[in-house]
Amino acid sequence: MVPHIFISYLFLFFSGLILFIPESKAAPDSVIWEPRVVEIPRGNACQNFSSLKRERVKKLQLLPQPQMLTFHRSGQHRLRQGAPDPSVVTEKRVATIPEAEVNTDEAYRLSITPDSILIEAITETGIYWARQTLNQVIASSGGKSIPCLEITDWPAFRIRGFMHDVGRSFICVEELKKQITLLSQFKINVFHWHLTENQGWRLESKRYPQLNDSSSFTRLSGKYYTIADAHEIAAHCRAHHMLLIPEIDMPGHSAAFVRATGHDMQSPEGITILKDLMEEICTEVFPDAPWIHIGTDEVQFTGPSFVPEMVAHLRGLGKKVISWNPGWNYLPGEIDATQLWSYRGKAQPGIPAIDSRFHYINHFDAFGDIVALYNSRIYNTERGSYDVAGTILACWNDRLLTDERQIMLQNNFYPNMLALAERAWRGLGTEYFDKNGVILPTDKNGPIFRSFADFERRMLWHKRHTFAGIDFPYLKQTDIRWQITDPFPNEGNLSAVFPPEKELNNSYLFKGKTYGVHSAVGAGIYLRHVWGNNVPAFFNEPQENHTAYAWTFVWSPREQTVGLWTTTQDYSRSESDLPPPQGEWDYRKSHIFLNDSAVAPPVWENNHTERSSEITLKNENFTARPPLPVNLKKGWNKVFLKLPVGKFSTPEVRLQKWMFTFLFVTPDGSERAKGLIYSPDRKR
Repeated sequence: MVPHIFISYLFLFFSGLILFIPESKAAPDSVIWEPRVVEIPRGNACQNFSSLKRERVKKLQLLPQPQMLTFHRSGQHRLRQGAPDPSVVTEKRVATIPEAEVNTDEAYRLSITPDSILIEAITETGIYWARQTLNQVIASSGGKSIPCLEITDWPAFRIRGFMHDVGRSFICVEELKKQITLLSQFKINVFHWHLTENQGWRLESKRYPQLNDSSSFTRLSGKYYTIADAHEIAAHCRAHHMLLIPEIDMPGHSAAFVRATGHDMQSPEGITILKDLMEEICTEVFPDAPWIHIGTDEVQFTGPSFVPEMVAHLRGLGKKVISWNPGWNYLPGEIDATQLWSYRGKAQPGIPAIDSRFHYINHFDAFGDIVALYNSRIYNTERGSYDVAGTILACWNDRLLTDERQIMLQNNFYPNMLALAERAWRGLGTEYFDKNGVILPTDKNGPIFRSFADFERRMLWHKRHTFAGIDFPYLKQTDIRWQITDPFPNEGNLSAVFPPEKELNNSYLFKGKTYGVHSAVGAGIYLRHVWGNNVPAFFNEPQENHTAYAWTFVWSPREQTVGLWTTTQDYSRSESDLPPPQGEWDYRKSHIFLNDSAVAPPVWENNHTERSSEITLKNENFTARPPLPVNLKKGWNKVFLKLPVGKFSTPEVRLQKWMFTFLFVTPDGSERAKGLIYSPDRKR
């Protein structure tokens, strides 16, 4: 199979060295992977760009990147008042896009010449995606002219989506519409709406209004979507060519149903009510939605007929049905698609699968997990097939987050969605969370590092432009370098002192054993991932009761006060973990030093000592609090972290994240602190 194109965008074409790159030849250094086709017409091709400033072309920030690019002989298309003249934009339905290898119904061709813009696609959806690409070309090209080019594009996977668990939380209609609008610009085409949970039934029912009565809720009482709200979301999805998948969880996660009706879903009475409810939902609430998700996960089935009976009922109402896997065990033909929710989930031949196994952003940190997500091969395959439909990034909030802004911030929602958007559209990837995992390679000239750095550059352009004024908790991390020691055995004494606290060296001899020091890159480093060895992290075989050390030096051009993003424990939004003790960074006795002075943690807003998912996360995560003000001296500043770990699961914190985050930012946290250089070797 010929791989998709991976391009470090348009500055390639100013090298002056290459006029045509045939498929059979290796790509130049500025191309991340060997492309399928990159063609510039022969002759004076480079001269064609003489009137187009290099800086303008380098600003072209497309996400996702197109599959095929061809530049026309003429160099630019003039814009009128920052947009194309409608009279020169033609949209045309065609019978085929021959180059498209899969998912041809979403394929398109965008051709820009000096006097015209032509969009060709098989369907209106393809035309819509072409418009999104054209909008990005215009937005990133300076406003007066855009490069003349031809893009032929199609998605590697047909499902590219996001999910919100509003059963446990609640996100208002306007916020959901904003997300749908923004994400459709990046060709996200599925919104999975998880509407019911133990805590509440968030969808209005005229037939069973007791479902929406305050007595049926245990969290956020009275917050639910009216039928009019549901119609509004459905219409907004259709307008943005996004498939809406409502989920009514059954027969598990249904305590709200039981409180409202007095019946278990699997009882004869419960089945009768549920069938009536599903008729209301399918015919009156979501009449145009082709799919219904029925859950079936994390539940003990008391009768063998429940799931087949509900699937048959929904199919009889004209719906296709999706179910979680692990969940009910289906044979081909018994279900229309499955969604894989844990590493135990398996795609079954003959049943389309949606891969959400390592895509739960409620467990993600801000800097490490996005690396693994961007590099990941969806279900370990390069592109979709009948059996592998695509992926959905899921946002679960088992822990209470009452503020929808905090849901977006603490789950690092938009950065992760852009990583998924690119991977799901472009396909490929370098691993399935089984090689580097959440760790960036240290070779900045290697293809994996360069690919992520190019994505990071384009993503941060969109942060400043497409997402201006919207919470987007990510900043450049690919130039932040560390030295990290091998872990020293602390025998359960988290305060034990080891040689790095006395002197920084390239290796250490301790009790007859040599401990090495290794390089790392990034603002957030997992020493051991929250999911253990299922996702590789910095240490190949992390063990309990060990202490590691990390350090770097940061050069500042002047003495200044800056902000600091830092943490040693990212709090998952699905855990009831206790806040750190006052005066401590965590329960592991971690310490952070700047110029050999301890950096004090913030005053923790939570002080409870009994674990509860109903106590909302407050300022435990650094994205939810103002940056810590710290002082940098002119010249080199020493950053040193002591990172012990005891047990990987404790009464206070169920899943320890042996990790750290460290980045100097502006006092308001909107940007990185300017002019800083992170170098453990003190090299500028």
